[in-house]
Amino acid sequence: MTVSAIVVNHGLGSRADSVWFPYFTAELTALGHSVTIPNLPDPDAPRLDPWRKAFAEAVAAAGPAGDTVLVGHSIGGVNVLRVLEQHDVAAAGQFAGVLLVSTAAHEVGYDLLAEFFAEPFDWARIRGAAREFRVLAAADDPVNVPDPVEHVGLLVRGLEATAVLTATGSHLGDFPDDHIELPEAVRLVDEIQAAAR
Repeated sequence: MTVSAIVVNHGLGSRADSVWFPYFTAELTALGHSVTIPNLPDPDAPRLDPWRKAFAEAVAAAGPAGDTVLVGHSIGGVNVLRVLEQHDVAAAGQFAGVLLVSTAAHEVGYDLLAEFFAEPFDWARIRGAAREFRVLAAADDPVNVPDPVEHVGLLVRGLEATAVLTATGSHLGDFPDDHIELPEAVRLVDEIQAAAR
């Protein structure tokens, strides 16, 4: 099976042209994939219900779940998890996989984002919604406090995921205008594709 659709959930204050998204889109489009990065409502003050609804709609429009990889950066990764909690596997099937980049596993002190963490994650339901999970993070991430590695460990255990932890890299796109290359993200999507075949 060839994974043909990749849908990305941006983070706080970001849009489709932020951080590593242009690089990521160019690299994966060149490999024959379709990359969608919907601009979610009120990115500077995200709310869970509108974000979850808008991202779920973009995912549904992208194509069959079995051919789709979901990617989330920062709070966008948390929103991906919330979408997976509500995904009807019996009706729509499992997603090919999920990549979470610099994603927190619990609240990190941003009152603005607290509602995304208000309920515990339903790890079993989330795991059942996709075949493969990957986590990409940096050990010096200043956002995922108090210990970025703890967040990675919680995600790995909760999702039965494979993680790539870099020594440096901060939040892998600290600010929307930080246009960086993130080849690890491209490689991990390829890895998900290979494992989902």
